[in-house]
Amino acid sequence: MSPRPKAKRSGNPGQRAKKFSVAAARTALLFDLDGTLVDSVYQHVLAWREALERAGMQLSVWRIHRRIGMSGGLLLNALLRETGRPVTAGQVAELLRFHSEAYARLVPQVRPLPGARELLAYLTKTGVPWAIATSGRADSARPALAALGVGPDAPVITRDMVAHAKPDPDLFLAAAKLVGVPIESSIVLGDSVWDLLAARRARALGVGLLSGGYGQDELERAGAYRVYQDPADVQNHLDELGIRVPQ
Repeated sequence: MSPRPKAKRSGNPGQRAKKFSVAAARTALLFDLDGTLVDSVYQHVLAWREALERAGMQLSVWRIHRRIGMSGGLLLNALLRETGRPVTAGQVAELLRFHSEAYARLVPQVRPLPGARELLAYLTKTGVPWAIATSGRADSARPALAALGVGPDAPVITRDMVAHAKPDPDLFLAAAKLVGVPIESSIVLGDSVWDLLAARRARALGVGLLSGGYGQDELERAGAYRVYQDPADVQNHLDELGIRVPQ
């Protein structure tokens, strides 16, 4: 029996290899904002404590901290459950307003985390796609973005732009779509277990940062592939994330 003829493959093999390598190298970094790029977690904690106290409710700051990173609505539901006091929809709206007012007074204390501005500038310079996805609404995120030097045309997804915030995956799915990279080829960087839960639900690789106050073991249990101290530490280890940049 004569050997079966090989199927003919169209196109130049060199061109096929080139197309494959370019596609394989394209990875996007999707960043949380508070506690990941800017040092603002504890300002949010104190703002929530003030909001609760204005409404006549007492709650220890460590309990509040454990919820930072969730969407405002889910966070407030969790905090109110711990106080054991039922509230009306009108009181919930009032608490959200109290938090916004308190946080606005603390915003001048917020600073970019070490290496945050440099990391974003480096990724932009080297052509690595990136985006910011925050559970905060546009008005509360604006000062932090300004501190980072992020302009109005930067790839940013805020709570106002999606149906559900973290720990739902919507923010990161929208961020990946915004930069034109499949979510499966994206890496989510966040400081809270809620970021990492959202990353897992979005089918993205998760990386944890210690700069928001969670411990390494907590972040790893939530699904972090790697854990770094802050954005500067991330930039020093981009090779560990499979990010190929010019030498």
